[in-house]
Amino acid sequence: MSGVTLSRRTMGTAALFGAGVAASSPLTVLVGGITTMFGVLGVVGVPLAFGLVMAVMRLFMVGYVAVGKHVRHGAPFYAQLARGLNPAVGLAGAGVAFVGYNALQISLFGLIGTKAVELLDGRWWVWALVAGLLVLAVGQYPGRKVARVVGLLLALEIGVMVLFTAAGFSQPAGGQVSTRVFAPSALMVAGAVAGVLVFAVASFAGVESVLAYAEEATSDQAVARAARWAVLFCGVLYAVAAWAYITWLGLDNVGKAAEDASQPLVLLSAMFGTGITKLAIGLLLTSVLAAQVAFHAIVARYVFALARERVLPARWGAFSRGAQGGAPLGGSAVQAATSVVVVAGFMAGGADPMTMFTWLSTTGALCILLLLTLASWSALRFFEKGLGGAEPEWLRRTPFAGAIVGAVAVVFMASNLGTLLDTPPGSAKPWLIAVPIVAFAGTGLLTGAVLRRTHRDIYNGISYGVPDPILVRDDRLAGVEL
Repeated sequence: MSGVTLSRRTMGTAALFGAGVAASSPLTVLVGGITTMFGVLGVVGVPLAFGLVMAVMRLFMVGYVAVGKHVRHGAPFYAQLARGLNPAVGLAGAGVAFVGYNALQISLFGLIGTKAVELLDGRWWVWALVAGLLVLAVGQYPGRKVARVVGLLLALEIGVMVLFTAAGFSQPAGGQVSTRVFAPSALMVAGAVAGVLVFAVASFAGVESVLAYAEEATSDQAVARAARWAVLFCGVLYAVAAWAYITWLGLDNVGKAAEDASQPLVLLSAMFGTGITKLAIGLLLTSVLAAQVAFHAIVARYVFALARERVLPARWGAFSRGAQGGAPLGGSAVQAATSVVVVAGFMAGGADPMTMFTWLSTTGALCILLLLTLASWSALRFFEKGLGGAEPEWLRRTPFAGAIVGAVAVVFMASNLGTLLDTPPGSAKPWLIAVPIVAFAGTGLLTGAVLRRTHRDIYNGISYGVPDPILVRDDRLAGVEL
Protein backbone atom coordinates (compact mmCIF):
# COMPACT_ATOMS: atom_id res chain seq x y z
CA MET A 1 0.00 0.00 0.00
CA SER A 2 3.04 2.32 0.08
CA GLY A 3 2.23 3.85 -3.31
CA VAL A 4 -1.32 4.79 -2.35
CA THR A 5 -2.38 8.42 -1.96
CA LEU A 6 -5.62 10.31 -1.66
CA SER A 7 -6.59 13.06 -4.07
CA ARG A 8 -3.48 15.25 -4.08
CA ARG A 9 -3.21 19.04 -4.08
CA THR A 10 -6.95 19.59 -4.43
CA MET A 11 -7.91 21.46 -1.23
CA GLY A 12 -6.95 25.10 -0.77
CA THR A 13 -7.14 27.33 2.30
CA ALA A 14 -10.88 28.00 1.97
CA ALA A 15 -11.80 24.31 1.69
CA LEU A 16 -9.60 23.36 4.64
CA PHE A 17 -10.92 26.24 6.73
CA GLY A 18 -14.51 25.22 6.01
CA ALA A 19 -13.85 21.61 7.01
CA GLY A 20 -12.38 22.69 10.36
CA VAL A 21 -15.09 25.20 11.26
CA ALA A 22 -17.90 22.89 10.15
CA ALA A 23 -16.64 20.18 12.50
CA SER A 24 -17.07 22.64 15.38
CA SER A 25 -20.73 23.13 14.29
CA PRO A 26 -21.39 26.81 15.14
CA LEU A 27 -25.18 26.59 15.37
CA THR A 28 -24.94 23.61 17.70
CA VAL A 29 -22.61 25.62 19.92
CA LEU A 30 -25.13 28.49 19.97
CA VAL A 31 -28.29 26.48 20.65
CA GLY A 32 -26.64 23.85 22.86
CA GLY A 33 -23.41 25.07 24.41
CA ILE A 34 -23.92 28.81 24.92
CA THR A 35 -27.44 28.51 26.32
CA THR A 36 -26.26 25.84 28.76
CA MET A 37 -23.24 27.87 29.86
CA PHE A 38 -25.45 30.84 30.68
CA GLY A 39 -28.54 29.11 32.02
CA VAL A 40 -27.25 26.09 33.93
CA LEU A 41 -24.04 27.62 35.26
CA GLY A 42 -25.33 31.17 35.69
CA VAL A 43 -22.13 32.87 34.53
CA VAL A 44 -22.36 36.07 32.45
CA GLY A 45 -18.66 36.01 31.51
CA VAL A 46 -19.13 33.38 28.78
CA PRO A 47 -17.77 35.70 26.04
CA LEU A 48 -14.57 36.12 28.04
CA ALA A 49 -14.34 32.35 28.46
CA PHE A 50 -14.40 31.88 24.69
CA GLY A 51 -11.68 34.50 24.33
CA LEU A 52 -9.44 32.76 26.86
CA VAL A 53 -9.96 29.32 25.35
CA MET A 54 -9.28 30.72 21.89
CA ALA A 55 -5.91 31.96 23.17
CA VAL A 56 -5.17 28.51 24.61
CA MET A 57 -6.14 26.83 21.34
CA ARG A 58 -3.87 29.18 19.44
CA LEU A 59 -1.08 28.18 21.80
CA PHE A 60 -1.74 24.51 21.12
CA MET A 61 -1.70 25.07 17.38
CA VAL A 62 1.80 26.61 17.30
CA GLY A 63 3.69 23.34 17.72
CA TYR A 64 1.00 21.17 16.12
CA VAL A 65 0.97 23.18 12.90
CA ALA A 66 4.76 23.68 12.85
CA VAL A 67 5.41 19.94 13.04
CA GLY A 68 2.61 19.34 10.54
CA LYS A 69 4.64 21.17 7.89
CA HIS A 70 7.31 18.47 8.20
CA VAL A 71 4.95 15.53 8.81
CA ARG A 72 2.14 15.66 6.26
CA HIS A 73 -0.10 12.76 7.15
CA GLY A 74 -3.76 11.72 7.07
CA ALA A 75 -3.54 10.76 10.76
CA PRO A 76 -1.71 13.81 12.16
CA PHE A 77 -1.77 13.03 15.89
CA TYR A 78 -0.61 9.47 15.24
CA ALA A 79 2.23 10.57 12.98
CA GLN A 80 3.40 13.49 15.11
CA LEU A 81 3.49 11.48 18.34
CA ALA A 82 5.37 8.72 16.53
CA ARG A 83 8.03 11.13 15.25
CA GLY A 84 8.39 13.25 18.37
CA LEU A 85 8.09 10.53 21.03
CA ASN A 86 8.09 6.98 19.63
CA PRO A 87 5.97 4.78 17.32
CA ALA A 88 4.21 3.00 20.20
CA VAL A 89 2.99 6.32 21.60
CA GLY A 90 1.89 7.21 18.07
CA LEU A 91 -0.25 4.08 18.00
CA ALA A 92 -1.70 4.97 21.41
CA GLY A 93 -2.50 8.41 20.03
CA ALA A 94 -4.23 6.82 17.05
CA GLY A 95 -6.38 4.81 19.46
CA VAL A 96 -7.38 7.92 21.39
CA ALA A 97 -8.09 9.77 18.13
CA PHE A 98 -10.26 6.90 16.93
CA VAL A 99 -12.29 7.04 20.14
CA GLY A 100 -12.46 10.83 20.17
CA TYR A 101 -13.48 11.56 16.59
CA ASN A 102 -15.91 8.65 16.50
CA ALA A 103 -17.44 9.79 19.79
CA LEU A 104 -17.93 13.31 18.46
CA GLN A 105 -19.43 12.05 15.21
CA ILE A 106 -21.72 9.45 16.78
CA SER A 107 -22.91 11.80 19.54
CA LEU A 108 -24.52 13.96 16.87
CA PHE A 109 -26.86 11.14 15.85
CA GLY A 110 -28.67 11.67 19.15
CA LEU A 111 -28.87 15.42 18.61
CA ILE A 112 -29.97 15.35 14.98
CA GLY A 113 -32.52 12.62 15.71
CA THR A 114 -34.04 14.60 18.59
CA LYS A 115 -34.22 17.88 16.65
CA ALA A 116 -35.65 16.16 13.57
CA VAL A 117 -38.47 14.69 15.68
CA GLU A 118 -39.27 18.16 17.07
CA LEU A 119 -39.48 19.55 13.55
CA LEU A 120 -40.81 16.64 11.49
CA ASP A 121 -42.18 14.09 14.01
CA GLY A 122 -41.38 10.37 13.87
CA ARG A 123 -38.78 8.32 15.79
CA TRP A 124 -35.35 9.70 16.54
CA TRP A 125 -33.50 6.58 15.44
CA VAL A 126 -35.19 6.65 12.03
CA TRP A 127 -33.87 10.17 11.43
CA ALA A 128 -30.48 9.13 12.79
CA LEU A 129 -30.46 6.29 10.25
CA VAL A 130 -31.30 8.73 7.45
CA ALA A 131 -28.48 10.99 8.59
CA GLY A 132 -26.09 8.04 8.73
CA LEU A 133 -26.90 7.03 5.16
CA LEU A 134 -26.42 10.59 3.93
CA VAL A 135 -23.06 10.84 5.71
CA LEU A 136 -21.93 7.53 4.24
CA ALA A 137 -23.00 8.64 0.76
CA VAL A 138 -21.01 11.89 1.00
CA GLY A 139 -18.05 9.94 2.39
CA GLN A 140 -17.68 8.18 -0.96
CA TYR A 141 -16.36 11.39 -2.51
CA PRO A 142 -12.86 12.92 -2.22
CA GLY A 143 -12.09 15.73 0.19
CA ARG A 144 -12.49 18.57 -2.30
CA LYS A 145 -16.08 17.57 -3.09
CA VAL A 146 -16.97 16.97 0.53
CA ALA A 147 -15.58 20.43 1.29
CA ARG A 148 -17.95 22.00 -1.24
CA VAL A 149 -21.00 20.44 0.40
CA VAL A 150 -19.82 21.28 3.90
CA GLY A 151 -18.81 24.79 2.84
CA LEU A 152 -22.26 25.58 1.45
CA LEU A 153 -24.00 24.39 4.61
CA LEU A 154 -21.49 26.27 6.74
CA ALA A 155 -22.06 29.53 4.86
CA LEU A 156 -25.80 29.27 5.49
CA GLU A 157 -25.48 28.61 9.21
CA ILE A 158 -22.94 31.41 9.66
CA GLY A 159 -25.47 33.69 7.95
CA VAL A 160 -28.02 32.74 10.61
CA MET A 161 -25.42 33.37 13.34
CA VAL A 162 -24.81 36.85 11.93
CA LEU A 163 -28.56 37.60 11.88
CA PHE A 164 -28.85 36.36 15.47
CA THR A 165 -25.97 38.56 16.59
CA ALA A 166 -27.45 41.61 14.89
CA ALA A 167 -30.84 40.93 16.50
CA GLY A 168 -29.34 40.55 19.96
CA PHE A 169 -27.41 43.81 19.86
CA SER A 170 -30.36 45.69 18.36
CA GLN A 171 -32.65 44.76 21.27
CA PRO A 172 -30.52 45.09 24.41
CA ALA A 173 -32.24 44.49 27.73
CA GLY A 174 -32.20 47.75 29.67
CA GLY A 175 -31.53 49.73 26.52
CA GLN A 176 -27.73 49.42 26.39
CA VAL A 177 -24.96 47.00 25.51
CA SER A 178 -22.79 46.14 28.52
CA THR A 179 -19.09 45.29 28.35
CA ARG A 180 -19.18 43.83 31.86
CA VAL A 181 -19.24 40.36 30.29
CA PHE A 182 -15.52 40.77 29.60
CA ALA A 183 -14.62 41.64 33.18
CA PRO A 184 -12.72 38.88 35.05
CA SER A 185 -15.27 39.09 37.89
CA ALA A 186 -18.02 38.10 35.42
CA LEU A 187 -16.26 34.80 34.77
CA MET A 188 -14.67 33.98 38.11
CA VAL A 189 -17.78 32.62 39.80
CA ALA A 190 -17.08 30.06 42.51
CA GLY A 191 -18.22 26.58 41.54
CA ALA A 192 -19.06 27.56 37.98
CA VAL A 193 -15.98 29.00 36.25
CA ALA A 194 -14.49 25.55 35.70
CA GLY A 195 -17.64 24.28 34.03
CA VAL A 196 -17.84 27.30 31.73
CA LEU A 197 -14.23 26.91 30.58
CA VAL A 198 -14.70 23.19 30.00
CA PHE A 199 -17.81 23.82 27.88
CA ALA A 200 -15.85 26.43 25.92
CA VAL A 201 -13.04 23.95 25.26
CA ALA A 202 -15.57 21.38 24.03
CA SER A 203 -16.99 23.97 21.61
CA PHE A 204 -13.68 24.15 19.75
CA ALA A 205 -13.37 20.39 19.22
CA GLY A 206 -12.90 19.74 15.51
CA VAL A 207 -11.02 22.86 14.40
CA GLU A 208 -7.70 21.02 14.78
CA SER A 209 -8.82 18.39 12.25
CA VAL A 210 -7.64 20.58 9.36
CA LEU A 211 -4.25 18.81 9.44
CA ALA A 212 -5.85 15.48 8.54
CA TYR A 213 -6.25 16.84 5.00
CA ALA A 214 -2.56 17.75 4.67
CA GLU A 215 -1.98 15.10 2.01
CA GLU A 216 -4.79 16.60 -0.08
CA ALA A 217 -3.88 20.24 0.55
CA THR A 218 -2.45 22.48 -2.14
CA SER A 219 0.43 23.48 0.15
CA ASP A 220 1.73 23.42 3.71
CA GLN A 221 0.97 27.12 3.93
CA ALA A 222 -2.68 26.47 3.09
CA VAL A 223 -2.96 24.01 5.98
CA ALA A 224 -1.25 26.37 8.42
CA ARG A 225 -3.41 29.34 7.42
CA ALA A 226 -6.62 27.33 7.56
CA ALA A 227 -5.83 25.92 11.01
CA ARG A 228 -4.96 29.31 12.49
CA TRP A 229 -7.91 31.10 10.95
CA ALA A 230 -10.36 28.37 11.99
CA VAL A 231 -9.43 28.80 15.65
CA LEU A 232 -9.55 32.60 15.45
CA PHE A 233 -12.83 32.62 13.54
CA CYS A 234 -14.60 30.24 15.92
CA GLY A 235 -13.31 32.09 18.97
CA VAL A 236 -14.53 35.47 17.76
CA LEU A 237 -17.82 34.10 16.40
CA TYR A 238 -18.71 32.31 19.63
CA ALA A 239 -17.65 35.19 21.87
CA VAL A 240 -19.67 37.76 19.91
CA ALA A 241 -22.71 35.47 19.64
CA ALA A 242 -22.63 34.84 23.39
CA TRP A 243 -22.30 38.59 24.01
CA ALA A 244 -25.30 39.30 21.77
CA TYR A 245 -27.36 36.62 23.52
CA ILE A 246 -26.75 37.88 27.06
CA THR A 247 -27.25 41.46 25.85
CA TRP A 248 -30.73 40.57 24.65
CA LEU A 249 -31.52 38.40 27.66
CA GLY A 250 -30.11 40.80 30.24
CA LEU A 251 -27.22 40.27 32.64
CA ASP A 252 -29.65 40.06 35.56
CA ASN A 253 -31.77 37.42 33.79
CA VAL A 254 -29.01 34.94 32.95
CA GLY A 255 -30.93 32.10 34.59
CA LYS A 256 -33.67 32.37 31.96
CA ALA A 257 -31.34 30.79 29.42
CA ALA A 258 -32.00 27.45 31.13
CA GLU A 259 -35.75 27.66 30.53
CA ASP A 260 -35.60 26.90 26.83
CA ALA A 261 -32.56 26.04 24.72
CA SER A 262 -34.43 27.31 21.64
CA GLN A 263 -34.48 30.90 22.90
CA PRO A 264 -32.01 32.03 20.22
CA LEU A 265 -34.61 30.96 17.67
CA VAL A 266 -37.26 32.97 19.56
CA LEU A 267 -35.11 36.06 19.18
CA LEU A 268 -34.74 35.43 15.45
CA SER A 269 -38.49 35.00 15.10
CA ALA A 270 -39.21 38.23 16.96
CA MET A 271 -36.84 40.22 14.78
CA PHE A 272 -37.14 38.62 11.33
CA GLY A 273 -40.40 36.63 11.42
CA THR A 274 -41.32 32.95 11.69
CA GLY A 275 -39.92 32.19 8.25
CA ILE A 276 -36.34 32.78 9.34
CA THR A 277 -36.98 30.67 12.45
CA LYS A 278 -38.06 27.67 10.40
CA LEU A 279 -35.03 28.19 8.20
CA ALA A 280 -32.81 28.34 11.30
CA ILE A 281 -34.22 25.07 12.63
CA GLY A 282 -33.62 23.43 9.29
CA LEU A 283 -30.09 24.82 9.20
CA LEU A 284 -29.50 23.49 12.70
CA LEU A 285 -30.13 20.03 11.28
CA THR A 286 -27.84 20.65 8.33
CA SER A 287 -25.23 22.13 10.68
CA VAL A 288 -25.18 18.91 12.67
CA LEU A 289 -25.09 16.90 9.44
CA ALA A 290 -22.14 18.96 8.17
CA ALA A 291 -20.25 18.31 11.41
CA GLN A 292 -20.97 14.60 11.11
CA VAL A 293 -19.65 14.57 7.56
CA ALA A 294 -16.49 16.37 8.72
CA PHE A 295 -15.81 13.95 11.59
CA HIS A 296 -16.64 10.97 9.39
CA ALA A 297 -14.02 12.17 6.91
CA ILE A 298 -11.39 12.50 9.66
CA VAL A 299 -11.94 8.98 10.99
CA ALA A 300 -11.86 7.62 7.43
CA ARG A 301 -8.48 9.27 6.86
CA TYR A 302 -7.04 7.91 10.10
CA VAL A 303 -8.13 4.39 9.16
CA PHE A 304 -6.79 4.79 5.61
CA ALA A 305 -3.43 6.10 6.83
CA LEU A 306 -2.90 3.26 9.32
CA ALA A 307 -4.02 0.62 6.81
CA ARG A 308 -1.55 1.99 4.26
CA GLU A 309 1.22 1.45 6.79
CA ARG A 310 -0.05 -2.11 7.46
CA VAL A 311 -0.93 -1.37 11.07
CA LEU A 312 -4.59 -2.04 10.23
CA PRO A 313 -5.86 -4.59 7.66
CA ALA A 314 -4.89 -3.58 4.12
CA ARG A 315 -8.48 -3.84 2.84
CA TRP A 316 -9.45 -1.00 5.19
CA GLY A 317 -7.21 1.20 3.08
CA ALA A 318 -9.39 0.82 -0.03
CA PHE A 319 -9.87 4.08 -1.92
CA SER A 320 -11.69 5.25 -5.03
CA ARG A 321 -9.68 5.33 -8.23
CA GLY A 322 -9.83 7.36 -11.41
CA ALA A 323 -9.56 11.04 -12.22
CA GLN A 324 -12.33 11.86 -9.75
CA GLY A 325 -11.14 9.37 -7.13
CA GLY A 326 -9.09 9.68 -3.99
CA ALA A 327 -11.77 9.00 -1.36
CA PRO A 328 -10.94 6.65 1.57
CA LEU A 329 -13.71 4.12 0.99
CA GLY A 330 -12.44 1.52 3.46
CA GLY A 331 -12.11 4.04 6.27
CA SER A 332 -15.56 5.40 5.48
CA ALA A 333 -17.07 1.93 5.82
CA VAL A 334 -15.25 1.31 9.12
CA GLN A 335 -16.56 4.57 10.58
CA ALA A 336 -20.12 3.82 9.47
CA ALA A 337 -19.96 0.33 10.99
CA THR A 338 -18.61 1.76 14.24
CA SER A 339 -21.54 4.19 14.36
CA VAL A 340 -24.06 1.39 13.97
CA VAL A 341 -22.50 -0.66 16.76
CA VAL A 342 -22.27 2.23 19.24
CA VAL A 343 -25.76 3.62 18.59
CA ALA A 344 -27.22 0.11 18.86
CA GLY A 345 -25.37 -0.34 22.15
CA PHE A 346 -26.88 2.84 23.62
CA MET A 347 -30.34 1.85 22.41
CA ALA A 348 -29.98 -1.64 23.88
CA GLY A 349 -29.00 -0.05 27.19
CA GLY A 350 -32.17 2.04 27.18
CA ALA A 351 -30.36 5.40 26.99
CA ASP A 352 -32.23 8.32 25.43
CA PRO A 353 -30.61 10.09 22.45
CA MET A 354 -29.63 13.23 24.36
CA THR A 355 -27.84 11.14 26.98
CA MET A 356 -25.87 9.57 24.14
CA PHE A 357 -25.11 13.06 22.80
CA THR A 358 -23.91 14.37 26.17
CA TRP A 359 -21.71 11.41 27.09
CA LEU A 360 -20.11 10.88 23.70
CA SER A 361 -19.50 14.57 22.98
CA THR A 362 -17.82 14.93 26.38
CA THR A 363 -15.69 11.86 25.66
CA GLY A 364 -14.67 13.28 22.31
CA ALA A 365 -13.76 16.69 23.72
CA LEU A 366 -11.60 15.10 26.42
CA CYS A 367 -9.81 12.97 23.81
CA ILE A 368 -9.02 16.00 21.63
CA LEU A 369 -7.70 17.94 24.62
CA LEU A 370 -5.48 14.98 25.58
CA LEU A 371 -4.15 14.70 22.04
CA LEU A 372 -3.41 18.41 21.71
CA THR A 373 -1.51 18.30 25.00
CA LEU A 374 0.51 15.26 23.92
CA ALA A 375 1.13 16.90 20.54
CA SER A 376 2.70 19.88 22.33
CA TRP A 377 5.08 17.61 24.26
CA SER A 378 5.81 15.74 21.06
CA ALA A 379 6.52 18.98 19.15
CA LEU A 380 8.99 20.01 21.85
CA ARG A 381 10.88 16.71 21.50
CA PHE A 382 10.61 16.85 17.70
CA PHE A 383 12.51 20.11 17.56
CA GLU A 384 14.95 19.07 20.28
CA LYS A 385 15.91 16.12 18.06
CA GLY A 386 16.72 18.56 15.28
CA LEU A 387 13.97 17.20 13.04
CA GLY A 388 12.56 20.58 12.07
CA GLY A 389 13.78 23.12 9.57
CA ALA A 390 14.76 26.73 10.10
CA GLU A 391 12.10 27.51 12.71
CA PRO A 392 12.96 30.41 15.05
CA GLU A 393 13.89 29.63 18.64
CA TRP A 394 10.68 31.07 20.07
CA LEU A 395 8.61 28.69 17.94
CA ARG A 396 10.66 25.70 19.05
CA ARG A 397 10.09 26.61 22.71
CA THR A 398 6.44 27.64 22.56
CA PRO A 399 5.14 24.03 22.63
CA PHE A 400 6.43 23.79 26.21
CA ALA A 401 3.91 26.42 27.26
CA GLY A 402 1.21 24.57 25.37
CA ALA A 403 2.12 21.32 27.07
CA ILE A 404 1.95 22.86 30.55
CA VAL A 405 -1.33 24.66 29.89
CA GLY A 406 -2.71 21.51 28.30
CA ALA A 407 -1.82 19.35 31.29
CA VAL A 408 -3.61 21.80 33.58
CA ALA A 409 -6.60 21.90 31.23
CA VAL A 410 -6.85 18.08 31.16
CA VAL A 411 -6.90 17.95 34.96
CA PHE A 412 -9.40 20.81 34.95
CA MET A 413 -11.70 18.99 32.56
CA ALA A 414 -11.36 15.59 34.21
CA SER A 415 -12.25 17.06 37.60
CA ASN A 416 -15.38 18.66 36.14
CA LEU A 417 -16.79 15.75 34.17
CA GLY A 418 -19.71 15.58 36.56
CA THR A 419 -20.72 19.12 35.58
CA LEU A 420 -20.58 18.31 31.89
CA LEU A 421 -22.53 15.07 32.33
CA ASP A 422 -24.96 16.46 34.91
CA THR A 423 -24.39 13.58 37.33
CA PRO A 424 -24.96 13.78 41.12
CA PRO A 425 -22.04 15.14 43.19
CA GLY A 426 -19.67 12.35 44.19
CA SER A 427 -20.93 9.95 41.52
CA ALA A 428 -18.33 7.65 39.98
CA LYS A 429 -20.23 7.41 36.68
CA PRO A 430 -18.25 10.17 34.93
CA TRP A 431 -15.12 8.01 35.14
CA LEU A 432 -16.74 5.50 32.80
CA ILE A 433 -15.58 7.86 30.08
CA ALA A 434 -12.01 6.79 30.81
CA VAL A 435 -12.75 3.14 29.96
CA PRO A 436 -12.70 3.35 26.12
CA ILE A 437 -9.91 5.93 26.14
CA VAL A 438 -7.62 3.80 28.31
CA ALA A 439 -8.60 0.63 26.46
CA PHE A 440 -7.74 1.97 23.00
CA ALA A 441 -4.61 3.80 24.17
CA GLY A 442 -3.44 0.64 25.93
CA THR A 443 -4.16 -1.43 22.84
CA GLY A 444 -2.05 0.98 20.81
CA LEU A 445 0.88 0.69 23.21
CA LEU A 446 0.59 -3.11 23.27
CA THR A 447 0.39 -3.25 19.46
CA GLY A 448 3.52 -1.12 19.27
CA ALA A 449 5.38 -3.48 21.59
CA VAL A 450 4.30 -6.51 19.56
CA LEU A 451 5.21 -4.94 16.22
CA ARG A 452 8.61 -3.92 17.54
CA ARG A 453 9.39 -7.55 18.34
CA THR A 454 7.68 -9.37 15.48
CA HIS A 455 7.36 -6.92 12.55
CA ARG A 456 10.16 -4.43 12.91
CA ASP A 457 9.69 -3.23 9.33
CA ILE A 458 6.10 -2.15 10.07
CA TYR A 459 7.13 -0.60 13.38
CA ASN A 460 9.91 1.42 11.76
CA GLY A 461 7.58 2.52 8.99
CA ILE A 462 5.01 4.06 11.34
CA SER A 463 4.30 7.65 10.21
CA TYR A 464 6.47 7.22 7.07
CA GLY A 465 3.82 5.70 4.80
CA VAL A 466 3.02 8.82 2.77
CA PRO A 467 4.70 8.30 -0.63
CA ASP A 468 6.46 10.99 -2.59
CA PRO A 469 3.72 12.46 -4.84
CA ILE A 470 6.18 12.71 -7.73
CA LEU A 471 6.60 8.93 -7.75
CA VAL A 472 2.87 8.10 -7.74
CA ARG A 473 0.72 8.04 -10.86
CA ASP A 474 -1.81 10.87 -10.99
CA ASP A 475 -5.08 9.51 -12.43
CA ARG A 476 -6.13 13.03 -13.38
CA LEU A 477 -3.48 12.98 -16.10
CA ALA A 478 -4.63 9.68 -17.59
CA GLY A 479 -6.45 11.34 -20.47
CA VAL A 480 -3.71 13.80 -21.34
CA GLU A 481 -2.02 13.16 -24.67
CA LEU A 482 1.48 14.44 -25.41
